[in-house]
Amino acid sequence: MKIAVKTLPVNEIIKDISDFLNVPLDNDGGEQVLNIPKELGEGTVHASSFDSGIGVISYNCKFYEDVEIHFTLNSIHPLKFIFCSEGSVSHSFQDAEEVNNINAYQNIIVSSSGYIGHVLYFKANVQTHVSSLEIIRATFSHRSNYNFQDLDDTLKTLFKDEVSKNQFFYQGNYSIKAADLMDQMNSKEHTGFLRSLFLEGKSFQMLVVQIAQYQDDEAEDKLPKILRKSDIHKVDYVAKRIAGDLSSNLTVENLAKEAGTNVNKLQEGFKYVYDLTVNKYIQNIKLEAAKDMLMNSEKNISEIVLAIGLNNRSYFSKIFKEKYGVNPKYFLKSLKSDV
Repeated sequence: MKIAVKTLPVNEIIKDISDFLNVPLDNDGGEQVLNIPKELGEGTVHASSFDSGIGVISYNCKFYEDVEIHFTLNSIHPLKFIFCSEGSVSHSFQDAEEVNNINAYQNIIVSSSGYIGHVLYFKANVQTHVSSLEIIRATFSHRSNYNFQDLDDTLKTLFKDEVSKNQFFYQGNYSIKAADLMDQMNSKEHTGFLRSLFLEGKSFQMLVVQIAQYQDDEAEDKLPKILRKSDIHKVDYVAKRIAGDLSSNLTVENLAKEAGTNVNKLQEGFKYVYDLTVNKYIQNIKLEAAKDMLMNSEKNISEIVLAIGLNNRSYFSKIFKEKYGVNPKYFLKSLKSDV
C-alpha cells in the first residue's frame, strides 16, 4: 500500500494519511491522533505542530501489509530527525535506489535537496515505533537562534540551508536520554493546553539531545561519550554473563572487551540500569547466590565461598555482614534454630 503525502507541516501530514485511510482524527490540545483501521493494522499515529517551525509525528503501529508513505510535495521538505525505538523502518530519498534501514535504537538526520521527497517503508506485521522531529527551516530561522553559536559546522550549515540546497544523510544509535524523552512524549500525563505546552517543550529537548548525540558521534577522538540505548543490550549481556559464571573472578576490562564496548561505557550503563558499578554488581550477585545456598543447600560456608569465586573466608564474612547485617555463620545458625 502506498500513501501519498503532499502537504506540510506534520498536522497536515497526518490529515493526508487520515484522508487516504478514510478515518477521522482526534484532537487533544493541538495533538492530532489517528487510529489505524482494524482491517489494515493496529496502533496509532500522533502529530503535533508548533509555531516555532518544529513538529513531531510518531507512528506506533503494526500494518498487516507492507506500507510506503511517500512525501512528495512540490516544496522544500523539512530537516528530519527520525528515531526508531521498536521494530524497524526504512528510508529513501524519492526515486533513489538506495534504501537505508533504521532498526530499533537507531536514528537518522536527513535533508533532501530541492523538492526531492522522502519515502518511509513499514514492513508487514512488524510492531514499529518510529518518530520524526521535523523542522521547517524557513520558519525556524525567525527564532533568535544566535547564529547557531557553538554548533558543529556541518549542522550549522544544515540548519541555515532554508532552501535545501544540499542533500544530507547521517545514521547513528540514539541515546538513553532520547529514549527516555520519547517515552515521556508518549505518556498521557497532560491533556489540552498543558499537553500542547508539554509536547513543545519535550520537542525542543529532543532536538538538543539529537544535536548533542550527533556531535558526540562526530567528535575527533571517535570515542562516543553519550550512553546509547544499544549500550543497554551490552549491560544486559554482561549481567547474564556474571550470573552464569559466579565461580570466576571476572574483571571489568575483560567483560567490556567481551561485550564489545569500553570500560567507561560499561560502567556508565551499569550505573544507569542498576545504580551500581560493575564490581559492586558482581559482589551483590555473588552475595545473593551465597545467601540462597546457605538457605537452600547442604554446602558449608567454605564450599560456598569457593562456589562464588572467593578465596578469602574472612573477606566473605565481612561483605556478607555489610549487606545483610549478620555474618554468614550467625545467619546459618539462625536458619537452623528456626527449623
